[in-house]
Amino acid sequence: MPELPDVTVYVEHLRTRIVGEPLRRVRLGSPFVLRSVTPPLGAAESLPVRSVDRLGKRIVITLDGGLSLVIHLMIAGRLRWRPSPGVRIPSRRGLAAFDFPGGTLLFTEEGGTKRASLHVAGGAAALRRHDPGGLEVLEADAAAFRASLVRENHTVKRALTDPRLFSGIGNAYSDEILHAAGLSPLKWTTRLSGAEIDRLFQSARATLADWTERLRRETGNRFPEKVTAFHGGMAVHGRYGRPCPTCGSPVQRILYASNEANYCPRCQTGGRLLADRSLSRLLGKDWPRSLDELDDLTASRRLPDPGAA
Repeated sequence: MPELPDVTVYVEHLRTRIVGEPLRRVRLGSPFVLRSVTPPLGAAESLPVRSVDRLGKRIVITLDGGLSLVIHLMIAGRLRWRPSPGVRIPSRRGLAAFDFPGGTLLFTEEGGTKRASLHVAGGAAALRRHDPGGLEVLEADAAAFRASLVRENHTVKRALTDPRLFSGIGNAYSDEILHAAGLSPLKWTTRLSGAEIDRLFQSARATLADWTERLRRETGNRFPEKVTAFHGGMAVHGRYGRPCPTCGSPVQRILYASNEANYCPRCQTGGRLLADRSLSRLLGKDWPRSLDELDDLTASRRLPDPGAA
């Protein structure tokens, strides 16, 4: 799912291409992507674009008259810019197309589960209803961050990814933030020390700012086409079984529902392995509690070296 750094780069590139330009036409490739009926989508046509902004993980295109198009990419939604106006919407993954004098913005979604959405909001009050209300970490001070973090008693992983508490942070960057802070994803927010909260605050700001700048450099003047939750320079996210760049220990993960938490036991949990609900239940007493036990278990099940004497 595109998160704050990715959405920020999308917004910046859209600003240079469509602000001040009239939205000539909106074409739907899938009627299910449009989740609102009032105001009608057709009311947006021919209106100039006033601004493009980020609202959490949503992209908001505001037109003259206060009308806004709210695009929520969810997990697999992506935007693609084509310099030719009126290009065809891809037949299988195309959701919508927004035609401007200088080109077409395509809204697509990979995979079979269609969760991406488009809303039309009429006025500031209607737009506010799309804002989950989470704190903008890069605009907040330490006191505001602490208040949002401990407002509810969650695991710190869940708190960071709750859009009502923090804006724009999802599964990928929460993994990176927690690794940088040296904190377990399953530690309860109300049990964090003041020093741990301060460390988490600094890590969150640094991680989001660093990755936003990195994506800007990687994209350059090209519209961001290869938006993904998995980046080669990440420390733990999407790196299960690979060495932690800090200590070299194998990255571990916890699977739950459709998400996962990736972490380094050596850097974040004092060498302790966090129990994966399904796998630890399956292994029972054989579930390794630490990296050392995991190494012993792996060694005990390893086939003998055929070249050994």
